[in-house]
Amino acid sequence: MAGKRDPLRKRLARRGYRAALALETSFTARRRAGLPRVFYGGARAGSGGGPLVKVARLQEHFPQDRRGYNLVYLLSNTPYLTRTTLGRFKRRKVPMVLNQNGVFYQAWFDGDWRAKNAEMAAAYHMADHVFWQSDFCRRCADRFLGEREGPGEVLYNAVDTGRFTPLGERLERSVTFLVAGKIEHHLYRRIRDALEGLARLRAEGVDAHLVVAGSLDDRSSQHSADDITRLGLADAVSFTGPYDQDQAPEVFRSADIYLMTKPNDPCPNTVLEALACGLPVIYSATGGVPELVGDTAGWPLVCEEDFEAMVWPDVSDLTAAMRDAAQNWQGRAAAARQRAVERYDLAPWLERHRTVFTQLLEQRL
Repeated sequence: MAGKRDPLRKRLARRGYRAALALETSFTARRRAGLPRVFYGGARAGSGGGPLVKVARLQEHFPQDRRGYNLVYLLSNTPYLTRTTLGRFKRRKVPMVLNQNGVFYQAWFDGDWRAKNAEMAAAYHMADHVFWQSDFCRRCADRFLGEREGPGEVLYNAVDTGRFTPLGERLERSVTFLVAGKIEHHLYRRIRDALEGLARLRAEGVDAHLVVAGSLDDRSSQHSADDITRLGLADAVSFTGPYDQDQAPEVFRSADIYLMTKPNDPCPNTVLEALACGLPVIYSATGGVPELVGDTAGWPLVCEEDFEAMVWPDVSDLTAAMRDAAQNWQGRAAAARQRAVERYDLAPWLERHRTVFTQLLEQRL
C-alpha cells in the first residue's frame, strides 16, 4: 500500500502552517480590481515535480502576491487552507480557482482516505472554477468528493516543448527503455516488471537496455539489486539517480521508449515530458494516461480500473509491448512529439489560465 499516515511531527508542522495562513488571510483577503494578482494558497514553487513544478511555471507568468492578491489559486495536492479560510474568500468575493488532480482511495492510501477526501472536498465545492487534470480526475473527484455544481473544465498538464525536445541525432546505442520518477516501495513493480520484461527480451536475443531515473527508497533500491542479480542484468540496467527540471530533458533523451505501468495515474508530467522528447509510451490503460497518449503514440496494456487494489498489467503483456516497441518505436516517435506539441504545449495552458482569471475578476466588479 502507498501513502501511510504522516508522522506526528509532520502533522503538527502542517497544522501550524495552516494556522499561520489562516491568520495571514484574515488581514489580506479582500476584493480587488485590476490584472490577476495571485496567491497560491500556501503551495510552494520548486523543481522536484508535481505541484512544485506547476506553481513554478505559473509564477513565471503570474507572480505570487501574498499581500495585494485579487485571486487565489488552489492545488488539490496541497490543501493548506482550511474550510474557514476558504469561506472567508467567498464572503469577501475573492475568486478561487482549483487545479484538481487525484483523490484518496483504498488502493493506494492506507490511512484514513475518507477523512483526507473530506478535507480536499472543501476547495472542490467552494472554488469558482475547477481545472481537472484529466477526465479521469473529474470522474474520481465526483465519485469520492461528491458531484460538483459549478463551472470547470479538463485542462491537461503542460510541458515546455521548446525545452523538452527529441535528440537532434540519435547516438548509437541499444534500444533503451526508461522508467522515471520517484519510486517508493509500493510502486516498485514499475521497476520489477520492467526488469522481468527486459530479461525476457534479452533471452530472445534483443539488444535492449533499461534506464531508471529518479529517487528510490531503501526498500526499492535493495529489491532492484536483488532482482538484477537474479535476472543476470548487471550490464543492461543503469540507475542515474534523482534529477530536477533542468536535468529532465537529458534524462528523457537518454532513452527511446518510456514505461508507465503505474495503475490509475491521474495525469503524470513524466508522460508529457516523454512525449515531447519523442518517446512513445508503454502504459497501463487506466487512469488519465490513455487520454494523454492516445492511439498512435504508444502501446496500451489492458488492465482493470480498480480503487480497492493496485491492479498492475500482466508481465507477459508488458513484455509483448516491449518487444513490439523495440522493433517499431521509430514509427511512433514522431507521433509522440506531434501530440505533445499540438495538445500539451505550455503556452495555451498559460493562456487558458489568464482567460479564466480575467473572466472571474471581471465578474466580481
